[in-house]
Amino acid sequence: MKPVIVPWSKLPKEKKQYYLNRSEIDISRVSESVSGIINAVRTEGDAALRKFTKEFDGFDSAGISLKVSREEIDEAENNLDSTVKKALEYAIENITLFHESQKPLSIHFKEIKPGILAGEKPTPIESAGLYVPRGRGSFPSMLYMLAIPAKVAGVERVCVVTPPDKEGKVDPGCLYAAKLCGVDEIYRAGGAQAIAALAYGTESIDPVVKITGPGSMYVTAAKRLLYGMVDVGLPAGPSESMVLADGSADPWKVALDLLVESEHGSDSSAILVTDSLSLAEKTAEHVENLVENLPEPRKTFVTDVFSGYGVILLVDSMGKGADIVNTFAPEHLQIQTKEPFTTLSLIKNAGEILLGDNLPFSAANYVTGANAVLPTGGTAKTFSAVSVRDFIKYSSVIYATESGYNNFRDHVITLADYEGFVTHGNALKLREKTVD
Repeated sequence: MKPVIVPWSKLPKEKKQYYLNRSEIDISRVSESVSGIINAVRTEGDAALRKFTKEFDGFDSAGISLKVSREEIDEAENNLDSTVKKALEYAIENITLFHESQKPLSIHFKEIKPGILAGEKPTPIESAGLYVPRGRGSFPSMLYMLAIPAKVAGVERVCVVTPPDKEGKVDPGCLYAAKLCGVDEIYRAGGAQAIAALAYGTESIDPVVKITGPGSMYVTAAKRLLYGMVDVGLPAGPSESMVLADGSADPWKVALDLLVESEHGSDSSAILVTDSLSLAEKTAEHVENLVENLPEPRKTFVTDVFSGYGVILLVDSMGKGADIVNTFAPEHLQIQTKEPFTTLSLIKNAGEILLGDNLPFSAANYVTGANAVLPTGGTAKTFSAVSVRDFIKYSSVIYATESGYNNFRDHVITLADYEGFVTHGNALKLREKTVD
């Protein structure tokens, strides 16, 4: 499948919007069924969870604990290939080092005026439920990207839900990653039913105050329907990537990197934005040749992407290319230009930004330290990557001395009287009154 090269300036408005919208998740067609699943789990607990696990995952969990046992975790560690274990250990060390730098200091006060001190007290949330998908592959990387910031933040209870295979087994890489991260509460449950269990609780699974982690359309629908009842974390949809490159880039490397996120699924998007026709043409040829040698189902996924939300956009300048990037607000952005740090200054909206040709998207997905759970669907305009901050809340703390009180007293009374709040003003007007 050869990517189409399209001059951006000549595209009609509706076609530009097509690429900018990408594959948005429309939950309307599954909302009714997901709502039924949620209500069943809320009212029937484990019984509903087991029923849906059998129906959707093909595993009959009757008589088997939904919680993964310590013995299963140990077995996964013993049977996992040593090179996989070493890679996981390397990745988790790097991700931990990065996230430890995000942990806030204890309460810090600022003197606003003499005698008036204001600050924020950081406190980890009490519990977090992490959703680790399995439908299109095994994702131990997703587990540690979610678990590490939660643990570094100091969340007391961190639990994981993830779909089992048809024998009821949880992916061994995920189990070993969980052990390395200090997470031992893991449940063999997936889909909308697992999200409902985390929100409402069942006989086996206690409810949590926050749920995070990407999943299928059904998982996304469940999180949206439960919004307001529980914190459902970062919006996450189909994978998406952009490469912003000029004529100095190596088309072979650009082609290799352009395919990375597109193999996640047919609904992914992968876009090259360049001001070089030569780079565009050579990259398109390399992509076509690389796709031919991919195994299934990855070949179908990538072919579908470049038949839909995958394209090479030819622009008049890097400035215009940066404008497109900022409008798209991609989950993953790679900059391969002669002066990548200069180009970086043009970028306002992206979940992550990789500079230079030594950083394929896959490296950042696994081991470079920064979190790879990123906002999708244009939400990078307001959301950030998952971090320690997602698992910490802040309480404002204020202290005033008597002189500080005297400093603000008259101003508070004036504002309270202006807004018509009588008791607001009386709290200061009558404060010195002696009452028996």
